[in-house]
Amino acid sequence: MKSQSESYKAAGVDIVAGYQAVELMKEHIAKTMTSGVMSAIGGFGGLFELDMTGINKPVLVSGTDGVGTKLKMAFLMDKHDTVGIDCVAMCVNDVLCVGAKPLFFLDYIAVGKNYPERIAAMVSGIAEGCVQSGAALIGGETAEMPGFYPEDEYDMAGFTVGIVDKDKVLDNSTMGEGDVIIGIPSSGVHSNGFSLVRKVFDVENRDMKAPVAELGGKSLGETLLTPTKIYIKPMLAVFDEITVKGVSHITGGGFYENIPRSIPKGLGAKIDRSAVRVLPIFDLIAKEGNVPERDMFNTFNMGVGMTAIVAKEDVEKTIAILKANGEDAYVIGEIVASEEGVTIC
Repeated sequence: MKSQSESYKAAGVDIVAGYQAVELMKEHIAKTMTSGVMSAIGGFGGLFELDMTGINKPVLVSGTDGVGTKLKMAFLMDKHDTVGIDCVAMCVNDVLCVGAKPLFFLDYIAVGKNYPERIAAMVSGIAEGCVQSGAALIGGETAEMPGFYPEDEYDMAGFTVGIVDKDKVLDNSTMGEGDVIIGIPSSGVHSNGFSLVRKVFDVENRDMKAPVAELGGKSLGETLLTPTKIYIKPMLAVFDEITVKGVSHITGGGFYENIPRSIPKGLGAKIDRSAVRVLPIFDLIAKEGNVPERDMFNTFNMGVGMTAIVAKEDVEKTIAILKANGEDAYVIGEIVASEEGVTIC
């Protein structure tokens, strides 16, 4: 391609670097291609043909999100190939909560300066997230914005579109007292609460690469950059066999804000605190930051990245399906008559 502009480059935007970044990312994008993709990267729109096999009343479900201030950890560690997984996870896990399977994903990356190799590393993470969730990466945008972002910083966001049969949209109208709440483990802090995390650990003035005994010898930086877990494939396997009454993605706001979103009025969630398998990173945050337990459960996932509510008679089979799909799920509570939302005791 002969397109170039020395004047634009002098102003801080290198369109040639943009072309180089696209070329470098193509190999990663290729890994995400599914049968519905009809267009190549570089066009003005991403085309996707819907496969309606087994779907009587198709409903499209969309979700959008970003990575938040977790990106500051990527800057500090100079590691950019995992935050893309977080970006995808935050979107696809949300649409999963209504029973949808993600079809495709588009990203938006804004940078202070376009470093093609770094852009390619970022997109490699996005592509990995798409592979994990079965979604195709059918487009995106990289915007070089000198004077708006520092040269070594960037922001990343994206959105997904999924599909579910109208008759299979998760319905909590049959939820009642005695239904059981199953917790599905998180991989770590995921992508929420990092403003508090950064304050607690004073990350800009700390050796983030030093091993930490409480974290099994892993560094704080490595632990905090652990990508958000993507729950699509294990949960879709559950949906195939179990009538799930409610699913919550435990993101910002922790247990107290997210679990009630899947519960109808008049009912609440009673969580057995002793059952929750809290990850070491959360114990360290609470200890170093002197953060009250109530605030911890109202900010972080505490080791539970997703919850599923099922009838008591379906608990054993649900857990068995999840374990067969690599998730060591376990019971963390039950549904009770309550107007208080979540009670942890």
